[in-house]
Amino acid sequence: MKFRKIDANKSLIFFLFAHLIVWTLVPSISNTNLPLDTIEALAWGSNLDWGYNKHPPVSAWIVKGFYQIFGNQDWSYYFLSQLFVVSSFFIVFKFSEDFFKNRIFSLISILLLEGIYFHNFTTPEFNVYVCQLPFRALTVYFCWRGFKNNDALSWLLFGAFAALGFLSHYLFLYLLIALTIFFIIILIQKKKLDLKYFIPGTVFLILILPHFIWLMENNYTTITYAFHRTGLNESTYINHISHPLIFLGKQIAILLPFLFMFLIIISKIKIKFKKTDKKLLFLLVINFVPIILMFLTSFVMGTKIRTMWMSPFYLFMGVLFLYLFQKNIVLKKFKYFFSIFLILFIFSPAVYLYVSISEKNKRTDYPGKEIANSVQEKWDENFKDNIKSVIGDEWHAGNLSYHLKSNPKWHSHSSAFIEKSVDDFIETIGQDGFIIVNGECSTGISFMIRNNNICMYGKK
Repeated sequence: MKFRKIDANKSLIFFLFAHLIVWTLVPSISNTNLPLDTIEALAWGSNLDWGYNKHPPVSAWIVKGFYQIFGNQDWSYYFLSQLFVVSSFFIVFKFSEDFFKNRIFSLISILLLEGIYFHNFTTPEFNVYVCQLPFRALTVYFCWRGFKNNDALSWLLFGAFAALGFLSHYLFLYLLIALTIFFIIILIQKKKLDLKYFIPGTVFLILILPHFIWLMENNYTTITYAFHRTGLNESTYINHISHPLIFLGKQIAILLPFLFMFLIIISKIKIKFKKTDKKLLFLLVINFVPIILMFLTSFVMGTKIRTMWMSPFYLFMGVLFLYLFQKNIVLKKFKYFFSIFLILFIFSPAVYLYVSISEKNKRTDYPGKEIANSVQEKWDENFKDNIKSVIGDEWHAGNLSYHLKSNPKWHSHSSAFIEKSVDDFIETIGQDGFIIVNGECSTGISFMIRNNNICMYGKK
């Protein structure tokens, strides 16, 4: 393969379509049921709000929009997930064009990302981490454009996409802190304040305000959940050392395929850069500051950093490495690089397919559609109205909400009954059209399906 004959744009489009098709097709064929996080988002999305018990609202809004188009077609949510992945790759490519004269470098910076399993193996599950990817890419892209061009539109879009990223997952804040540090450094160097720098912050605060109002009205439930997930309440002195070291070890392991691919195309590890290089400063800040902040969080608070939390953190790592070592890149070695890339591109979905087919006790093997069909048949035998609500946990009740033909709204046990008994709730909604899964039953029709206790309340 001669690199002079490579059209970077066409190669990128071919790669993006290949990634989209492969990672939509493989889980669609091999999985019986959607993954947990996707079902949770669908459950939340059935009852739109400005927040939910675990996460901010954007991931739920997005799957709700897709449900309106495709209904309960599993393949469409794998497709949605890959749309988010490949769109983020494309945005990173466009961003990188401002950093390289040769577009082959931009292409390589994207192909390198296939060596990070967050961008392939874990992506069939549409969750808050996948949801962040394009918003992270767009936030960085328009931040850089705003800094470079100082135009109002870029600053506005920077603030808007930053808000969408934050409303996908709170850890997006670490990127925003990194970008703030970049601008503080620039202000110190320039010794002059540009009022346009306040535009993205103003837009950001306006857009996230409804969520903060929701938080106050709901006892800061998502923040409480986030702290619970870190294991902060179980913190010991040794955790301040062990958890950060485990975190670093995992990040190194995750990056090994990426680093191996990169080392193939460089002649030597030698860096020369200017201290005044704003491009390098920007790349260093957006790549390393969020990771350093995660490490410090673990060190100071003694908290666990769960591996999946780092999913969006490496989108621009390829651009940074190519920029740092661009003078040492040997493009004649591209054919060897491409061979390793191709092996990884085939290996990852092959492993996913094997694991999905061979292991039978995963969430994606749950007979959600079969259970929903049984529930629907039982309902149709006893009631004449539609199922309007399903009450229970996100997994069991959420699966029913997704698979049942009426797409009933999901409610948790706590939200439905926090101030009501079952009888009070029946009276409130007119004694028709809802199902309780694995909850307290006082009246109605009760029966077991696949170890799930189902209580039905409807009009006969």
